[in-house]
Formats: sequence, C-alpha cells, structure tokens
Amino acid sequence: MTSTLQAQHRTPEVSPVGRTAGRAAGPLARFRWAVADGWVMTGRNMAHVIRSPEEIVIYFSLPIMFVLVFGYVFGSGMASGAGNYREYLLPGVFVMTMLYGLGATASGIAMDVSRGVVDRFRSIPMARTALVTGRTGADLLRALLEMTILVVCGLLVGWQWRNGLLDALAAVGLILLLRLALTWVGIFLGLMVPNPDTVGVIVFPLAFPLTALSNVFVAPDLMPDWLGAISSWNPLSATVAASRELFGNPGTGGDSWAAQHPVILAVGFPLLLIAIFAPLAVRRYQRLSR
Repeated sequence: MTSTLQAQHRTPEVSPVGRTAGRAAGPLARFRWAVADGWVMTGRNMAHVIRSPEEIVIYFSLPIMFVLVFGYVFGSGMASGAGNYREYLLPGVFVMTMLYGLGATASGIAMDVSRGVVDRFRSIPMARTALVTGRTGADLLRALLEMTILVVCGLLVGWQWRNGLLDALAAVGLILLLRLALTWVGIFLGLMVPNPDTVGVIVFPLAFPLTALSNVFVAPDLMPDWLGAISSWNPLSATVAASRELFGNPGTGGDSWAAQHPVILAVGFPLLLIAIFAPLAVRRYQRLSR
C-alpha cells in the first residue's frame, strides 16, 4: 500500500525533458504542461474510484431507489401535469444525481487537504492548477459513467428518448455541463471546509432544498405561484426542462420566460457558476500554498 501511494505521488514528477525550459518558453508551453499535469492527476483520482467499488455501489443506490420508489410506488399518485410519470421523472433523476455528486467532489478535495497530500504535490514540479483540474477531469469521467448506468436503468424501467440520438446526446451534454459547474462549486467548498466531516453538514442541507424546489418531481405549475416561480428559475429546473425537451419526454410548459427558454438557461446557469467558482477555487488553492 505504501509503495503504491508513493508511486502515485511520484507520477506528477514524470514529465518531458526540458519541463523547466518549456515553462519559461511562453504561455503556450506552460499551458501544455498544465494540461499534462492535470491529466496525470485525473488518472490518479480515477484510480481511487476504481479501487473503491463499494463507494460507487452506495453512490448509485440513491438515484436508483428514487426511480423505483417514485416511479413505481408513488408514481400512480404523483402528478406531473403531462404524460407518463416515469418518463417525466428520469431526466430529473439524471440531474439530481449530478447535484449529489457535489458531495463526493468536496469530500475528495477536503480529504487531500487534511491528509497533507496537497502539501506533497506542492513540493514537486507540477502545475499549480493540476490538483483542481485533475479533480474536474475525474469527476466528468465519473459523471459520464453515472449517466451511462442511469440511462441503462431508465431503459429497463420503460424510459426512452424520442427525438433522435443527436438530441439525446445534446441533453446528456447539458447535464454534464451542469455537473462540470457543480464540480467547481464542490472544489471550492472542499478547499474551504476545515475537515472532510464538515462536507456533509454543508452539502446535503444545500442540495435537498435545491432538489425539492425544482421540477424534478413535480411540475412548477402545480405548486403555489410563489413556489412555482422559484422552481422555474432554479438552475436544476432549467437543465431538467431542457433535457426533457431534447429527450422528447413529457414536460410542462408555462408562460414565464424561464419556461419558454429552458435550453438557454441550461447553458447560461452552469457557465455563470463556472465563471464565479472556478476562479475562487483556483485562488483558494493558491492561497493554501503560501
């Protein structure tokens, strides 16, 4: 175990000859080295996921249980406002899974900080942004795996996309874009908390109301007016509504601008989150090195 960890920590040191000269050559060379270091860190984080399959099983149990409970047990009593409830539900479950992945991101970063792994990485010649970009890359790969499994589960319970493969891939792309934005939020939270145990105290009380005040389970037009307005402008609702539209699944309309333009919001909200939290996360990480 010790030798394995040492090998992982030495991996970022492996670099092309002339790294130092390349870094001094110009911004393009520095960008290339930063990308290479970030990719090495992505491999390191994915190796941790592969070596902990029990975490994947536990992580996937929640959305699968939501599909079974809300789709089969409560499905006949739930009102979506349009069509088959399971088809209405599944895009919401996809997005909800991306949201709860925020906890895994923040916990992983907080664990690295608390165990002194970050200090060891700072002592070797690697890009300052490699830790956060590597975490981002690994989380996107993990999210792609999650989406694959959830889509298979959805097909098994009768869900399907109806607007063709290209629209379905566009819907998956919007969901992964939201996951990318939430990854940067998770990185920032992981760098801010004093220890990994604090992550759950922050993340889950934040994630639950975001899910409840969205269109994941119930259409906004079935809520009281003020709750419906909040739900319509919820970033989760934008991605859910856009993915339902692209998948060709039952959805709900509305007269609000948010209801009429879900795809625009599904792109705009994640880009806004990235623009805010990516610089904050990188700046926080750089402050840890001082």
